Amino acid sequence: MYDDYNDQYDAYDDYSGPEVHTESYDRYRTVPEVVRKFLVYFRNCINEGMIFEIQNLYENTFPKISEQLFEKQPWPEDTDIAHIVENDAVFLILYKELYYRHIYAKNQPSLEQRFGSFYNYCDLFNYILNPDEPVQLELPDQWLWELIDEFVYQFQSFSQYRANLANKSAEELENLATHHKIWDVLCVLNVLHYLVDKSKIKSQLEVFASGGDPDSVAGPFGKHPLYKMLGYFALIGLLRLHSLLGDYYQAIKVLENVEIYKKSAYSHVPGCQISTAYYVGFAYMMMRRYSDAIRTFSGILLYIQRTKQLFTARSYQNDQINKQTEQMYHLLAICLVLHPQCIDEGLQQQLRDRNYHEKMYKMQYGDLAEFEGCFTYACPKFLSSVPPSPDSEKEDYTKDAIKHQTQVFMDEVIQQKMLPTIRSYLKLYTTLPLNKLATFMCSSARPDENWDLDKEVAGLTIYLLCFKHKMKNIVWTKGASGLDGKFQSGSELDFYIDHDMIHIADTKVAHRYGDFFIRKILKFVDLNRKLHLIKI
Repeated sequence: MYDDYNDQYDAYDDYSGPEVHTESYDRYRTVPEVVRKFLVYFRNCINEGMIFEIQNLYENTFPKISEQLFEKQPWPEDTDIAHIVENDAVFLILYKELYYRHIYAKNQPSLEQRFGSFYNYCDLFNYILNPDEPVQLELPDQWLWELIDEFVYQFQSFSQYRANLANKSAEELENLATHHKIWDVLCVLNVLHYLVDKSKIKSQLEVFASGGDPDSVAGPFGKHPLYKMLGYFALIGLLRLHSLLGDYYQAIKVLENVEIYKKSAYSHVPGCQISTAYYVGFAYMMMRRYSDAIRTFSGILLYIQRTKQLFTARSYQNDQINKQTEQMYHLLAICLVLHPQCIDEGLQQQLRDRNYHEKMYKMQYGDLAEFEGCFTYACPKFLSSVPPSPDSEKEDYTKDAIKHQTQVFMDEVIQQKMLPTIRSYLKLYTTLPLNKLATFMCSSARPDENWDLDKEVAGLTIYLLCFKHKMKNIVWTKGASGLDGKFQSGSELDFYIDHDMIHIADTKVAHRYGDFFIRKILKFVDLNRKLHLIKI
């Protein structure tokens, strides 16, 4: 049977498409034959637990059919294909998850479709979580990750839709008020926490980190791959959700047992790794832990550079991965301006090739508009946990949360506006009188104005204290949780003030060029050895 399907699908490659959408199809909603055979085969593979075949159908076949037959319209509704799959309730729930996801990706969903997708997620999670024993269902990890990621995304989309009261009719507003529990933030949080608790994933991760056997604490549900991976991905969903709500402390705390900087069996889905790094790095940046943010962004961007070929699969998440990559380059540029430090040479070259140096130059010289522009492009699309009242003015409230978080960030930037200039002067001297630095600062900022030296020196002293304060933050140490670390300075120079004299010490460690070249030579020797073995 499977060979027959594959032969038929090979013939589908030459199928042109338009003739399938005939008047009879529009009128009677008959399903094209190629779609019928695909659905039957898809359903049989799921029922028989053929993971590798399910993954191929999910990642390749479904997107291909969508592109050629349903580019500008939805797939057939579940009522139209139920008889084809013998009214298989579980398969129909999974099919509707893909059906609604396709609508969100290609079209603007209607309010009824948003409701329908929510109810379908309720059916899916009730089927998985309500039984006393694990359900006999296995799905590829890629699908499980995208299922959780899409669940959070659709909540985000609905929250933005609900916050926009402009151009909404009285009937729509009444419908939203009547169904206020649909896509409620507490409901979404409860589902994700329930998945985490059911899988006992936190206990598993804790044991795994200490070198033990996770199955020893997993219980019957946690041992099942479906629950284990859904639990792990739910943690990442909580990270994203708390970040969208502006609770950065809680966002990092949910990952307290996750080894963020170490690849493990739980984090092998590229989209999950990239999304985790994006939200973790952003949360660190907003908590003023710039060293940790730079390390997080640097690690994942290097990973993306080295594994680009993995992202060639036909997946709706490819665009999201590409966008998050660009966003992380913007965030990395911001962090390097606020907290300069050495990064990998490959990343430095990427920043130059992508013309980020011009943006960084503007930010270093206090261009607040450039800071704000980079931030608004790279930040998540924040949400308010409380929707606007239906009685509010008919306005668009979707950007209120973004404006608030942007203002929080800009307040921090304004406090540090003068620090890059101070740093540039201090790097030129080993000792420098306060009044001389104050003269430099005033001549660069206000060359044509009269000024009071004593007043400027007093103001400069405040900026120097600010420099000391801003350059010290908590830095993660190996073995610690995401929130823990040591309080230390990340500045490449240090100074102290003795009476009216600034004494500067350059703490930057010189590059060990010899070690660098030795590592590269050993790498090439190892590569030549491997090539020689392959030839043999």
